[in-house]
Amino acid sequence: MTDLAKILIVVGAMIISMGLVLLLVGKIPGVGKLPGDFFVKKDNFIFYVPLTTCIILSLLLSFILWIFNRR
Repeated sequence: MTDLAKILIVVGAMIISMGLVLLLVGKIPGVGKLPGDFFVKKDNFIFYVPLTTCIILSLLLSFILWIFNRR
C-alpha cells in the first residue's frame, strides 16, 4: 500500500509542476511564437499548433532526464 501512496505523491507533484509551468509560459517572451508554430485565426475558428516549441521542450526535457539517468 505504501507503493501506491508514493506513486500518488509523485503524480500529484508532477501535476502541480505542470500547472506552474503553464502559468509561467505566458510570461516568458517568445515561447509559443517561434517560427514553425502554426497559428490560423478566421472569423470564429482558431487553430494553433506550437510545433517548434514542443520540439524544443522535448529536446530540453530529454537532455535533463539523460543527465539524471547517467548516474
